[in-house]
Amino acid sequence: MFAMQYSHRLPTDYDMEIIRRRVAERGPQWDDTEGLICKLFATQQRNRHGAAGNAYASIYLWSDSDAAVRCLIGERFQAVIDSFGRPQIETWLPLDARRGGAKQALSAYRDERVLSAATDRVALYAGEVERNREIAARPDTVAVWAALDLYAWKLIRFTVSSAPADPARGGEVYDVLHMARPEMGQLA
Repeated sequence: MFAMQYSHRLPTDYDMEIIRRRVAERGPQWDDTEGLICKLFATQQRNRHGAAGNAYASIYLWSDSDAAVRCLIGERFQAVIDSFGRPQIETWLPLDARRGGAKQALSAYRDERVLSAATDRVALYAGEVERNREIAARPDTVAVWAALDLYAWKLIRFTVSSAPADPARGGEVYDVLHMARPEMGQLA
């Protein structure tokens, strides 16, 4: 598996309806993408759920890293570059990913924590598998995955929920406009 995210910071007066229309048009094109477990088309709006500004984010969980490469060199990603410029892409190595029982994605949460050099990596891995099991069992969970940022030695967790965004849950909060899930059935 392979995970990645890129975000586009937008002006504070940006008409977010433009993004909603873009996602309505382009989101379904990802619904049958080979090698893709899921892709979130997500937004943050200034002064909503604690967001400092407007942003449009694409969050991916791939079953096949070659499919991610094909995405990045293909026409769909060129359309991103043509519209927003070439983004910085964060990449991670997933430790564990699970499917929850909920179906419709309304919100997503990105939590991260820095890992010290003394972190017991074996215990970390076992703990993240168990934590994801617990999160996946919640009635509002669509999917959850934990990944390792190998550059900064951080643990990143994404939780996709069927409940409306709630900043009290902590972490960075996103509204999900569309979730493509062509290979979601592969998750435990």
